[in-house]
Amino acid sequence: MSPTLELNTVDELSTGSLEPVSAADVVSWIDLSTTASTTVSTTTALADVVVAATAAARASHRILIGVGWPGAGVADELLDALTVTVHDDPAGAHDRRTVLAAHLYTDLDTDLDTALARMAASIAATPMAAAVTSQLLRATRSLPVHEALIAESFAYSTLQAGPEYARWLAAANYRPTAEHGEPVQLRRDGDRLVITLNRPHRHNALDAAMRDGLVDALTVATMDATITDVLLCGNGASFSSGGDLAEFGTASDPATAHLIRTQHRPGEQIHALATRLGDRCTASVHGAVMGGGLELAAFAARVVAAPDSKFLLPELSMGLLPGAGGTVSVPRRIGRWRAASMILGGNIIDATTALDWGLVDSVEPNNRRI
Repeated sequence: MSPTLELNTVDELSTGSLEPVSAADVVSWIDLSTTASTTVSTTTALADVVVAATAAARASHRILIGVGWPGAGVADELLDALTVTVHDDPAGAHDRRTVLAAHLYTDLDTDLDTALARMAASIAATPMAAAVTSQLLRATRSLPVHEALIAESFAYSTLQAGPEYARWLAAANYRPTAEHGEPVQLRRDGDRLVITLNRPHRHNALDAAMRDGLVDALTVATMDATITDVLLCGNGASFSSGGDLAEFGTASDPATAHLIRTQHRPGEQIHALATRLGDRCTASVHGAVMGGGLELAAFAARVVAAPDSKFLLPELSMGLLPGAGGTVSVPRRIGRWRAASMILGGNIIDATTALDWGLVDSVEPNNRRI
């Protein structure tokens, strides 16, 4: 079982022997495999240990990743308390608090040890961002969308002021490109409003102009009661590759950036439309569905994906966390545990896995444009 990682036992977690979180030490790997082989004579004793471990996990500020499928029953509450559990047992594939190693990196043929090593490397590269992400996902799981988005923005601004983002920004070299046409197109077809992201030369990367255009378009849909069907889609090879990297670092300071984010929230607008319209608020996605593009699409009541869709939340590699609502919209679709696996692992999810997890509602071959 994962010889490259130091695993802690459930008993060690239960006795509070894990180190406090620090900037360089944020994650512990909890071996759950022993709970699967429990005998009748040890069931009661193990249950007591698991209860104590669950309480310790809920009080901990560390990222706690379970390793191995513990089996159904005795470890149920512990699975709920951990950040996520990674295993290779098909018997646990249905449990949204866990991720199969083969699903963690669907772009590769990945076994359990390889998946864990890749996730460990991702966390080690930006440990403070990883810890803040884990804490935020725990804190916001039961908050209403509005309050959860504010908390996400606070956390994002905290990381904008941190050394990991500063290091990424210093090494980044992204330049603006010439623009062609309106970044957001609107088309009215009876009671349907079609909103199309229109920066195909940039894979519909979300810049300030596109965000403002999207806010305006969603305001039209919100204010006009005769619009009872909203479709969000994208021109070109991709739905959206996420935030435009050429604009990262252009805000004057993190506090100002927070105020801008909380005043211009297309994700919350999509959520409001989804609440009002139900399945008639649809995101049609294809190609790259990444970063802010995925975060916004996940707010729609119905997400329809083309088979070539690839889903990714890459912000951790920049020393950040999803800042367009992804710590709110994605967990509400797939659970905070699998959302954590996507963010902390930096892994690409294919359309088949996205459908299995509930990140999308259907995969349709002719869905590149609806």
